[in-house]
Amino acid sequence: MKAECQGEKIKDAIIRADRITGKNLALPILGSILCIASGKTIKLRATNLSLGLEIEIPAKIEKEGVCAVKGIILSAFFSSLSKNETVILVGEGDTLTITTKTNTVVLKTQNHEDFPTIPFIEGEEIVIPHKTFTEGVKAVCYSASFSDIKPEISSVYVYSEGEFLIFVATDSFRLAEKRFKVKGIPEGISLIIPYKNVIELLRVLPEDNDELLLKFSKNQLALVLSGLYITSRIIDGVFPDYKQIIPKEPITTITVLKQEILQALKVSNVFSDKFNQITLTARPKDKYIALFAKNNDIGETTARIEGVIQGDSIEMNFNYKYFFECFQSINKESVVLRAHGEGKAMVITGVNDTSFLYLIMPMNR
Repeated sequence: MKAECQGEKIKDAIIRADRITGKNLALPILGSILCIASGKTIKLRATNLSLGLEIEIPAKIEKEGVCAVKGIILSAFFSSLSKNETVILVGEGDTLTITTKTNTVVLKTQNHEDFPTIPFIEGEEIVIPHKTFTEGVKAVCYSASFSDIKPEISSVYVYSEGEFLIFVATDSFRLAEKRFKVKGIPEGISLIIPYKNVIELLRVLPEDNDELLLKFSKNQLALVLSGLYITSRIIDGVFPDYKQIIPKEPITTITVLKQEILQALKVSNVFSDKFNQITLTARPKDKYIALFAKNNDIGETTARIEGVIQGDSIEMNFNYKYFFECFQSINKESVVLRAHGEGKAMVITGVNDTSFLYLIMPMNR
């Protein structure tokens, strides 16, 4: 194997590929990146069995070949590489020699025949804006369960409804839903993507592509961009019918500025107890809401936020973390909190914004 390529392109590809490599001690080959030099490109492959990735970069190939090298070593070397350098890769026997203008390294290779095959998905296909997928996932993924006991909710659910592509995640204590209007979206899309895979996908997907091709079968999903192919396991199950738990008629509606409630939440967190509990109180006659937090070892705080309050007076306890995290997904300057009674969920949205909805269950005293 002998190939020559631009340092900038192979550096970026190696770093992305290393993020997918597995840390399975029983299968050490999963910690490697497979390098395939053929035609006019170098293909870099990595997998942890749940996710797979192939990146193709242009190269001058003098001799075709294949080798597998530990990803952590390749990534460490290329991280310090200047973007403008030319890189020459020569594979002979059980070594890979990498030469640049200023460095030469010789790396031990592994048996590339042990490297798992990355599946190439045959099934349904849709093309969506790349930004839609990444923004949709980011808007809801923090609400997914971290536990694998119920894989359906340790995931992000992506489905189509009419002209909308909808992203949903829940851990049963809260729920986030983000809607995008997508031209020509087909009916029947239903994908449950594991939470751990979603986080890795966000780490390796570039930010500068316009369109994203999704290919999916019963158990696999592929994301295809220019020069990049990623596969992910998807869950063969049924996501909870969450629409049934979204309350319809609020007893109290509160409108406040997002930045003001965020600032109050940050202060309250300093004084919250070991359960991250804060208390929200709203009385229409006061024309403000209050956030109270108390920690017996530190002290207590009450933050007051001016707002428009309609309906009944309420006092509800919430987990600070669950309350705070949703505001990253709201792009409006003002937010609406809709309470539905004692022990029932609160729904949070941006003012005049139907694209994002967040539901949070109150805590018991």
